[in-house]
Amino acid sequence: MKSLSPNARAILLMICAILFFSLMDATAKALAPRIGVMQALWTRYAGQTLIVLILVARHMPGVLKTRYPKLQLMRSVFLMCATFCFFTGITHIGLAEATAIMDVNPVLITLGAALFLHERLGPRRIAGIAVSLVGALIVIRPGTDVFSPYAIYPLGAALFYSGYALATRFVGKDENVWTSMLYTALFGAIVLSAIVLPDWQTPDMTALGLMGLLVAFGTLSQLLLIRALSEGEASLLAPFAYTGLIFATVWGLIFYGEVPDLWTIVGALVIAGAGTYVWHRETFR
Repeated sequence: MKSLSPNARAILLMICAILFFSLMDATAKALAPRIGVMQALWTRYAGQTLIVLILVARHMPGVLKTRYPKLQLMRSVFLMCATFCFFTGITHIGLAEATAIMDVNPVLITLGAALFLHERLGPRRIAGIAVSLVGALIVIRPGTDVFSPYAIYPLGAALFYSGYALATRFVGKDENVWTSMLYTALFGAIVLSAIVLPDWQTPDMTALGLMGLLVAFGTLSQLLLIRALSEGEASLLAPFAYTGLIFATVWGLIFYGEVPDLWTIVGALVIAGAGTYVWHRETFR
């Protein structure tokens, strides 16, 4: 890997990060029916909190200092809600469908950046946002026999994740990345512990194994993403997030026998095309 150029190394790290994110989602889809969505969510946050605390122990208490305590809280709430919505969605619908709908978030982030961070929003970006939402409607297909109310959950996840990304973009210029990562995981672990522990469901051995995998995949994906963004620019890496659609389709087929229908594929391509178009406008304008 050392022989690769910085950009090539960043792209490879980004694809690996998306791979582990998709494996985390596939694991959550198997785990949630066994122990419940909230307990699976708690596993994600509690496990990451423990690992992050170990990694930043030598930097304590400095890593706890933040200039934006309210925004850090807001980031944590947004990401926790996004994860809850997505875990709930994939418990009831296919991985490929849920991932395709979730992938409207890059264009929603572009819209939010214009509304809340005062970034420029021209007619071409507006068109990209509109087309992406049309793609999501093609996948969801409200009003048809194949429509599932649970398809709304990944769309909610995309909205919450966009809020998280915008808050992260705002605090990122002043905050240490480990500070943001610690507060995100710690708040979720505390809140979810209060919710989950009084009604704890004792997991069987299979569930325990899945819980371990969920923590490992989730933490690896976060660390690889941080490393990728430290090696290459976000604008360079953005379109490679759509490899998640490929991974989700493969895992859904292998582990759950899910075969996406034609309209799901069409909608996914529309969303990916719109997101890539917006990325191209931002990068090469």
